[in-house]
Amino acid sequence: MYHAVSCIKKIAQQTNEVILFHSGTGKDSIALLDLCSPYFKRVVCVYMYMVKDLEHINKYIIWAKNKYTNAEFIEVPHYVLSQYIRDGYLGCRKNPKQRVYQLSNIVNMVKKNTGIQWAIFGFKQSDSMNRRLMLRTYEDESIYTKTQNAYPLSKYKNKDVQAYIKYKKLVPPVVYGKGQSQGCDVSSPAFLWYCKNYHPNDYQKIIKEFPATERILFEALNYNPQYEN
Repeated sequence: MYHAVSCIKKIAQQTNEVILFHSGTGKDSIALLDLCSPYFKRVVCVYMYMVKDLEHINKYIIWAKNKYTNAEFIEVPHYVLSQYIRDGYLGCRKNPKQRVYQLSNIVNMVKKNTGIQWAIFGFKQSDSMNRRLMLRTYEDESIYTKTQNAYPLSKYKNKDVQAYIKYKKLVPPVVYGKGQSQGCDVSSPAFLWYCKNYHPNDYQKIIKEFPATERILFEALNYNPQYEN
């Protein structure tokens, strides 16, 4: 993780506090908080929720706060949620007047509210072609001074992050399904299946907010042998 640490040190030369966009249960977030904690006095982790207070995610947040005394968490609605609410997607309560946000809107809001200018994200070049093209234009392929955003994991692959977590004996990330990212995707059968089978209270919260998700899982269970009780 030499390149990641080098990126983080450069940010730490300019500030002793940083914002970290944290998914709660994802490998990139778990690794980044461990990498950032030694170099900043204060790490404000921002968790963007689709459904509030999911138990399996809260457990990871509690673990992180207990392990890293300089870490704190704030929770804000995911920017995608604004689009869902405006459209009434998956049966959620519709509000046609809902303003639709982008990630940049959330980033700017958090920076303004916390007074912290630098933010760190878990984007990697291996995530997609668009991210590869974007990140390669930045300083060291990881720092964008204009927006004061940094991407320490830019040059790494998933297996590198997983190896770091194992080496440091950190809490293992949640894996919702084969090839499924750790994000809370309420339209994903893998995510819904995981919640129903291992965290039924979370599943009930999800279908309360998004009633149509119950049909998504029903169809997956009936037509996809991957999801079996």
